[in-house]
Amino acid sequence: MAHIAIIGAGVGGMPAAYELRALLSKEHRITVVSAVDYFQFTPSNPWVAVGWRDRNSITLKIKPLLECKGIEFISKPVSKIEAENNILILSDGTPEEQALPYDYLIITTGPKLSFDEVPGAGPHGGHTHSICTVDHAESFWKDYQEFLKNPGPIVIGAMPGASCFGPAYEFAFIVDADLRKRKLRHKVPMTYVTSEPYIGHLGLGGVGDSKSMLESEMRNHDIKWITNAKTHKIEEGKLFTTQLDDLGTPYKEHEVPFKLSMMLPAFKGIDAVAAVPNLCNPRGFVFIDDHQRSKAYQNIYAAGVCVAIPPVEVTPVATGAPKTGYMIETMVTAITHNIASDLAGEPATAKGTWHAICLADMGDTGAAFVALPQIPPRNVNWFKKGKWVHLAKIAFEKYFIRKMKTGNSEPIYEKYVLKLLGIERLSK
Repeated sequence: MAHIAIIGAGVGGMPAAYELRALLSKEHRITVVSAVDYFQFTPSNPWVAVGWRDRNSITLKIKPLLECKGIEFISKPVSKIEAENNILILSDGTPEEQALPYDYLIITTGPKLSFDEVPGAGPHGGHTHSICTVDHAESFWKDYQEFLKNPGPIVIGAMPGASCFGPAYEFAFIVDADLRKRKLRHKVPMTYVTSEPYIGHLGLGGVGDSKSMLESEMRNHDIKWITNAKTHKIEEGKLFTTQLDDLGTPYKEHEVPFKLSMMLPAFKGIDAVAAVPNLCNPRGFVFIDDHQRSKAYQNIYAAGVCVAIPPVEVTPVATGAPKTGYMIETMVTAITHNIASDLAGEPATAKGTWHAICLADMGDTGAAFVALPQIPPRNVNWFKKGKWVHLAKIAFEKYFIRKMKTGNSEPIYEKYVLKLLGIERLSK
């Protein structure tokens, strides 16, 4: 009997547990370890931040969902990984309760939010908000309600080193749409401040016609922007950023006023993962081979934001490559198949396609891109806009949450519909 431990219970960890349970016989034990006892559908956080959703509509209690599938769940943070001894050390309890031995480890922790890299940033004692967690989205909603009583300038964007730019664009348009519905948009100057070299870069060197389409949308919505922005300090009501030229030379200093701000931070690997010798790069992201395995520990696998992926290109201000939802699901499927193969005494051969499908809501319309694979060069590379994306995003939210409730990470109709479109999880 093997014991597979999974750290993290988000869009990577939950599907990993369900897929393993479907692939492996009941003699094999699966345990999910998470610092929180709930699953949150992170793509809906922008809606929570403006009051279009509440916490209960996008979160699920994990324990009953997993236990009915024969999967164990422990709601404790991991304080240390003893990779040489195949043991997780949990944060509290007796010494016996703290030590969790494993045969295989899957790391799907998501990121550590590195607000401290910019003085004054972040919702914990800083002057900016985030939508990276449902707690952060609720914090924005609380301040947003007060803001609506006496509106002023808003700044939205992404810090140097950020890699997940899509939600920042999405949030800018959602706030714009919400203010228009409230007949308050004329009182709120909006500025988008980003480390990207141009609008629509997205950390991916652009996808299809994303540059011209997003620039056009921002002009139409009267959202000003600053690109190549090396934000270096935030004070109450002021964001300080140095704008670089294409050669990386400073050419303009900006002091951007705001009454409310949401700036996505750069990411790092969580401390317990980053501390494992030879597991990670200097920012704490896990080095993996083509089969999602650690290069240093053959029984450790990783998927999602915690994986080390180099930037797609050098940019004047540091930008990372995003790990989008479907891309993460392809990583997870590769991992589960490779563990099943290893248990059967066969070599690991499964490789995730790393295909990307992204739906970004814009309030009453939306933008979608398909990148096959996500990292260029690509076989398919398009970016489209329309009201259908807004409706598709709403449908996808309900669909994915239902998948997590039922424990089926790839329903048969999803598998074959996407296959007809040439979108598959595993490389052939």
